[in-house]
Amino acid sequence: MNVRCTLRHIVMVAALLVAPLAPLYSQSLDDAAATSSYITPFPAGEVYSLEVIGDDLAEGLHGGVSAAFQGDSRVTVRAAPFTINGLFRNDFDEKLVQLEENLKREPLHVAIVMLGAWDRVSVRDPSGKRLQVGTPAWRQDYAARGDRLMKLLKRQNVAVYWVGLPIVRRSDANDDAQMMNEIMRERVYLNGLKYIDAYAGFTDEQGGYSAYGPDLSGKIRLLREGDGVYFTTEGYRKLAHFVERDLRRDLAQAKADRTVPLAGDEAEQARINPDKAKLSPAANGAQAAKATPTPGTPGAASAIAEAGLGEQKSDNGKVNLRILGASGKEEVVALDIVRPAIPASVIALLTRRESPDRLSQLGEAVIDQIAGGLTVMSTVALANGPNASSGRARLAPSQTPYFRVLFKGERLTPKPGRADDIAWPRPADPPEQAFLPAQDAVETGANPSPADSSKQKRRRKD
Repeated sequence: MNVRCTLRHIVMVAALLVAPLAPLYSQSLDDAAATSSYITPFPAGEVYSLEVIGDDLAEGLHGGVSAAFQGDSRVTVRAAPFTINGLFRNDFDEKLVQLEENLKREPLHVAIVMLGAWDRVSVRDPSGKRLQVGTPAWRQDYAARGDRLMKLLKRQNVAVYWVGLPIVRRSDANDDAQMMNEIMRERVYLNGLKYIDAYAGFTDEQGGYSAYGPDLSGKIRLLREGDGVYFTTEGYRKLAHFVERDLRRDLAQAKADRTVPLAGDEAEQARINPDKAKLSPAANGAQAAKATPTPGTPGAASAIAEAGLGEQKSDNGKVNLRILGASGKEEVVALDIVRPAIPASVIALLTRRESPDRLSQLGEAVIDQIAGGLTVMSTVALANGPNASSGRARLAPSQTPYFRVLFKGERLTPKPGRADDIAWPRPADPPEQAFLPAQDAVETGANPSPADSSKQKRRRKD
């Protein structure tokens, strides 16, 4: 009896000690679930360290990535790539040890990996048996070596972007490249990393190899070297664009997760952080809902002006840009940014109330960061956007034609008869309908109407 009471008391005391920790533990889980960015939202100094890892293809890719993020203050690309000539190289184990030591000494946030140019070789297994390229045993060994590299980077909390092999000119080598892409795509997915498919980006209209193709500006350029494997400078810049597109999207998501609004009223926020005080969403909604009328109603312009949305006075700014002059020396050019005055009536027309607690402007804002710490903001008004007629359903931003064509690179299905409809042979025109002359009811055998019978009587008299 005494033993049971003692055990019961011990259990009760343990429960009382653990109970205060339960809300903290559940809150940490909620915070982890709320962070949806692929890369860490809180790098040191809000600057991401990026390194390219791989073989000769990765060396050229490093130049394209450096050019892509040259003016972006958020990303620092390391001066040289980390060379791993192949997963089947004799020094692969030593390279993994060296890479792990480097990551412990200099933490890394983003890694772009591209391998495979030198892995189309037969290897020997531990028993000494030679494994031919593409055999099941070769595939298993290739996947295991890729797993070792992926898991090493994942243990160091590095966001990995694994770039697949592009199309190559020789048909037998291209078949092996696709086989290796299939293996790595599966391993990347199972390890929770991101795979960048660069194969279709360098094919022609029939899906075959082509040394020429459009560059980032749309001009047809020479993108591949004469060996049919490596790229030119323009080709590597285009190859880096596929990584840049996903990485910039993840950087924007990380910034959104890093921007945490402060709680409390304005006075409390001013005491905590007087320079960057920001109201919480609830406070913003309560402040925006204070008697702000809906545009289009009587007295809307004057009421909006009272709510702080009245006439905006002209506010010209100035930006200093560093450029290279004709003599080759760096010069500072001052540019004036003109912002004219905006009448309150125009603001009343363009400002709408999307929900009871939020005001928004016409169109959708597109924000991008450029060199010198400047932010470029543009507004795009869509035909089916928020100000379209309410009778038409609004498409999601990722389904709009401009997003699918300009961002995702899709080719929209042309409508028959439109300028982009190049189908051949052209569909035959519908046959013209033959019009027969009108006949009397007597000739057709139909019952004549009173009007028809009167016409027939007039004809007989004539």
